[in-house]
Parts: sequence; C-alpha cells; structure tokens
Amino acid sequence: MISIDKITDIFCFIDEFHQEFEQAQNGHLLQTDCGIKRRNKKCKLSNSEVMTLMVLFHSGNFRNLKHFYLFYVKPHLKSEFPETVSYNRFVELQQKAVVPMALFLKMCCLGKCTGISFIDSTPLRSCHIKREKQHKTFKGMAAKGQCSIGWFFGFKLHLIINDKGEILDFMLTQGNVDDREPLKSDNFHKKIMGKLYGDKGYISKDLFEKLFVDGVHLVTKIRKNMKNSLMHTYDKVMLKKRAIIETVNDELKNMCQIEHTRHRSFDNFLSNLLSGLIAYSFFPKKPSLNL
Repeated sequence: MISIDKITDIFCFIDEFHQEFEQAQNGHLLQTDCGIKRRNKKCKLSNSEVMTLMVLFHSGNFRNLKHFYLFYVKPHLKSEFPETVSYNRFVELQQKAVVPMALFLKMCCLGKCTGISFIDSTPLRSCHIKREKQHKTFKGMAAKGQCSIGWFFGFKLHLIINDKGEILDFMLTQGNVDDREPLKSDNFHKKIMGKLYGDKGYISKDLFEKLFVDGVHLVTKIRKNMKNSLMHTYDKVMLKKRAIIETVNDELKNMCQIEHTRHRSFDNFLSNLLSGLIAYSFFPKKPSLNL
C-alpha cells in the first residue's frame, strides 16, 4: 500500500492545483439576480480529498471501491481524512470532481516528448459482446468495434507515450472509430515531435504526409501484400520495442483498473478512467526503454 507520506504528497499536489482552479473558475461564473437565496455550504469532503481518494483506490490492490472506502479509508485513514461522508454521497461527489480531475490530468500529469513516441489503442469494454443489445448504461454512446483480440462493445482509449513510459496524450472514442482518426486532429499530436511508432493499423499515405508536414515521422510495419520499402535499422529495432505501450495498457487495465463492466453512469465511468490515468502518472517506476 501507499505510505502516509506519499498520500500527503499527492494530496498537496492536487490541492495546490484545485485552489488555482477555483480562483479561475470563480472569475468566470455567471451570476443570476433572480432574488432566490442559494445555499453555499461546503461539503465535508473537498474536491481535492475526493480526487486524492480516487487516485489512492487506483494505486492500491483494491478491486471494489465500496470496500475500499468503507473498510480501508474510514477506519485506517481517519487521521488523514477526519470528516468522511457516506458511500452514496461519496459516489455523488465523484461526478462533481470530473472537470477538475480532467484539467489536472491534462495540465499536470502528462509527460514531455523526447522525440521517440509510441501510439496504440486499447478497448474499454462496457459489457460482454453477447449482451450488447441488452446494455442500457451507455446506450447511444458505446459502440461495437473490433481489435486484434476480436469483437467488443464499448469505447477505445487512444494513447501516445514516450520511451520513458509517460503518457503524452490520450483520447477516448467510440469502439467503432478507426485508429487513424484521432491522429487527424491537430490537438491530439500537437505535443509530439520526431518519430512516432505504431502498428499496421496506422498505415495511411495521406496520414503520413499530413503528420510529416507537422514535424512528426510516422513509422509502421508493412503488410504482407505491400511492396517492401527501405527502412533504417534503428527504426526496425524501435518497432520491435513497441511492446512497451502494450505493457502500459496492461498496467492501466490490471493495476489501475480503468476497465470494468460495473459502471452505472457515464460520469462515474469518466471519473474512473481519469483517476486511473492520474494514478499511473504517480507510479514511481514505469515501463521504459532506458535509452
């Protein structure tokens, strides 16, 4: 489990960001003079504490959020979180913390490009493929897609990492979206420079030329029915090292638990995904190539 000192460091880091976020938010809120008095009572658990608890859950060995909150946080972290709320109220507060959590991830938790990047997509299943027509939680949002393992129903998480295993950027799409579509958006690869290694699903002449103009050299393997092309030995070696992003996907799913089929709302799905990505950024040791 995470030490108390580490918990304190994570909370201080999140709380400093959230204080600046609240100051910026209060300056842009619209006020209505309708004469109705509104309560401005503070919650027992602040957004910083909710975000910290979500990060702790995804950093530990727990698989059930309710068990983690009731049987670990309340009895064992009482000195760090003295004023806790009921579990149902805690689930409601997660939805309130989604926006600051997303901004914290985008602004404070992403790595820096080193000139060597890897891209891949991984499925986030909403339910078993045989129950896709019965699924109601993500009706109209999730979609049926296909990956290297087979068919699935849910979403796709597109990731770009560097050679140190740090996440450079991410994008969530429906399961039926082509892997090349996110790269067509300038916002997804604006922080990327140098070589970008991907699998055969990213083969596209138009995409290669578009990225090359933006300063990104897309390197992929070739299909069996394609003509052989000359490739630098260094690029061939780095394509074999592309398994590093598969390791990152595996840690995100099995250690940070960004994928499970027990979601009851889309907001809680987002908070679960965002807090899992934040928890990964706090890992002391990430998969790396040691270049």
